[in-house]
Amino acid sequence: MLSVLANHTYRHLFAAQVIALVGTGLLTVALGLLAYRLAGAKAGAVLGTALAVKMVAYVLVAPVAQAFVTRLPRRAFLVVTDLVRAGVALVLPFVDQVWQVYVLIAVLQSASAAFTPTFQATIPDILPDECDYTRALSLSRLAYDMENLLSPMLAAALLTVLDFHVLFTGTVVGFLSSAVLVVTTTLPTPEASARQAGIYDRITRGLRIYLATPRLRGLLALNLAVAAAGAMVIVNTVVIVQAILHRPQDDVAVALGLFGGGSMVAALLLPRVLDRLADRAVMIPSAALLGLVLLGFAASSWSQGIGWVTLLGMWIVLGIGYSAAQTPTGRLLRRSASPDDRPALFAAQFALSHAAWLVTYPLAGWLGAKVGMPATLTALGAVTLAATAAAALLWPSDEPDTVEHVHPELDESHPHLAMARGHRHAHAYVIDDLHHQWPSGRPG
Repeated sequence: MLSVLANHTYRHLFAAQVIALVGTGLLTVALGLLAYRLAGAKAGAVLGTALAVKMVAYVLVAPVAQAFVTRLPRRAFLVVTDLVRAGVALVLPFVDQVWQVYVLIAVLQSASAAFTPTFQATIPDILPDECDYTRALSLSRLAYDMENLLSPMLAAALLTVLDFHVLFTGTVVGFLSSAVLVVTTTLPTPEASARQAGIYDRITRGLRIYLATPRLRGLLALNLAVAAAGAMVIVNTVVIVQAILHRPQDDVAVALGLFGGGSMVAALLLPRVLDRLADRAVMIPSAALLGLVLLGFAASSWSQGIGWVTLLGMWIVLGIGYSAAQTPTGRLLRRSASPDDRPALFAAQFALSHAAWLVTYPLAGWLGAKVGMPATLTALGAVTLAATAAAALLWPSDEPDTVEHVHPELDESHPHLAMARGHRHAHAYVIDDLHHQWPSGRPG
């Protein structure tokens, strides 16, 4: 897996990602403490609203930002968004009103919504070999899981000797370091498109490609499955551990740590698994596993109550399924668009996946508070399995590498038909200016 770090450009970008993630982790802890300073016992409401602002920014800003990114140098754009995030983190310690927190979080997360899809769409251009790209995806998953484990520990260590404001300084350093590492790279620039598209076309292009591609319609359903299971863990672990099991705060970290550990195990194993199995054969069974684990835990909870050891075992398995169901996503996006359309498609995935979280976060919280954990596990398990079943129906199992199709609208002298005998030909099929919809009866 580490062999991809031999690529100088990718090594610098991966280091930038890791450092920025550490800074983001410190920001999460610092923001909670800042909310408590400003709102006291109402800090939870402040953080909940900030989380909603984050998700809305992700859903709305990513496609709009990508409509303009195609006309800007990638490296400069990534650096500017890092600098914006650093600037917000620098200002946050000085706010004294809750509304100021919301405004600054909206700016910071809007910058993240512009940065992340652009960053993700750049990696396939740097690592054109699919095996290398698969390993890069697993490394990225590991980076996220390590951030979830290590950033709170680092924050706790700093808070033993320093005021929480220093955590914002760590965040600023993280984003500035990320900007410096991006500056030291030379990023490939996709060939400029000849089309003169309007702003509406550029904003909606990624979404239109996404919804017109059968395998990506399946991915849309998988986004909901992963979000439903993930929301159960993220939202309700603290409730189960402390309110139901009456265990100490440290055990919340233990449970979440085991979930992250399961995710890391899957990320380590996935490169070899994906060398042998197709993406669909990994992602759909993994999503089904998430639903089955939730329903199995629900059945155990109904009959015997929730047990600590059972919770830990279930959370490990959920972590494995969670990582395996979503890590190959980049591979699907990569082969579902031409290079110049990848940023728009990655932005569409970024927005749509976070729209699923925007639904499942409050659903998990509301159900947990109103109907109890066994019923919540049952409901979210049912949502996960229903979404997985939809994915299996929408994503054909017999997708070929190439799709035979015809172009009756093109003249035989058209460059696209240069290597074809007549109007019928076959190639790796993606939705673009010459291919507006999937051939009828053909899988995607």
